[in-house]
Amino acid sequence: MARVCVIGAGLGGMASAARLARLGHDVVVVERLEHLGGALGFLERDGYRWDTGPAWTTLPAVIRDLFRKSGRPLDQELELVPVQPLREHRFEDGQAVQLPWGNRSALRAALDEGLGAGRGDQWIGYLDRFAHQWELLRTGYLEHLYSPALVGKDLGRLLATRNTLHRAALRAFKDERLRALATSQATVDGHDPRNVPSWLGVSAYVEQKFGAWTVPGGMGTLATALTARLREREVEVQSGTTVMDVVVEEGRAVGVATAHGVLDADVVVCAVDPRRLPALAGHVRRTMPAIPPVVCHLGLRGEVPDLPHEVVLHGDPLLVVRTGGRAPEGGKAWTVLGRGRLAEDVVTALARRKVDVRDSLEVRVDRSPRELVEAWGGSPYGVLWQGRATLSQRMGTATPIEGLYCAGSHATPGAGVPFVGLGAALVAESVGKA
Repeated sequence: MARVCVIGAGLGGMASAARLARLGHDVVVVERLEHLGGALGFLERDGYRWDTGPAWTTLPAVIRDLFRKSGRPLDQELELVPVQPLREHRFEDGQAVQLPWGNRSALRAALDEGLGAGRGDQWIGYLDRFAHQWELLRTGYLEHLYSPALVGKDLGRLLATRNTLHRAALRAFKDERLRALATSQATVDGHDPRNVPSWLGVSAYVEQKFGAWTVPGGMGTLATALTARLREREVEVQSGTTVMDVVVEEGRAVGVATAHGVLDADVVVCAVDPRRLPALAGHVRRTMPAIPPVVCHLGLRGEVPDLPHEVVLHGDPLLVVRTGGRAPEGGKAWTVLGRGRLAEDVVTALARRKVDVRDSLEVRVDRSPRELVEAWGGSPYGVLWQGRATLSQRMGTATPIEGLYCAGSHATPGAGVPFVGLGAALVAESVGKA
């Protein structure tokens, strides 16, 4: 049995701790905030409740595996339900399309009807190009420890490509709207598609193949369930405790220095931005965080447009409307994310895009990118893509310091619920059974 200290209680930290405790280790989690979950949680105001982090996820098998490998199966704790359509895209020319998932015929028909004949086949053809890439990434990068020295030839070529997502979209489509479909998720996540490797387009393939899933009541419920799982696994949690650094002796992690003293450890898991810890900061000095978007939580009452769970309003600024919050009877709880040149009020920008809720606004909570980073102690959007070199500059699961591992959005394989969950599985695999 090893004494394991996990730094940070976001999704990556909690998932790592639950898995390691199930493997028989003595685990303590140290969290700067008083509550667990990091960005995965809720904000409540005057009877309205909004997810503060993701509102849905892909690859539901990742969450199911987490619960199965740490205790009772997911279906005994939470319900994961599919969300259809995947999202609606509205363009500046007035055209719109709701993208279903899991049915190629329905997807083709939706794109042909919304954007013009033939657009469905063009989009499906683009997605099909990622089928082989997905298998390479899944088997050699996402589900196993990545090492440039050991990676297979085909995967190595893929990861080393100079092709960018922006360039791939330009080559694939003449239609600007399809190009926007291909690059919008990278933009929403805070990246410039010109700096994102083309293989990241696999996310669109994954969405269409595996779909969008959420938890009734909000994804923040997942944090509540994981908090309970830590208690069941007898994981010690020290909340409200600031970590100063990892204690390293003779090249090995032997503890964690906190504001209240030193915690001895045989294994340390960093599940926060490694730039915050002096022992790791020098190893990731070339990385930058992907900054969160402007966030505006809206509590609405009265005549409110009927929208699907997510609508992307293309243009500059790019706006994303998520409608799945909880509201008092007769109300709606929306969250609006903004990227780009937000030279006007978010609600005004919505009205200009023909989503006018100004007369229905009852409650409003605005959160700037800086406020979010300060509140969470880092960015849940992980490392900013600055070209293909970012892959090697970002911290991997194993670090140059023996006994020190990394999880969370700033480590391999990256940000987002599925990737953070896979990263926690890699940490547990690396440490092994007690």
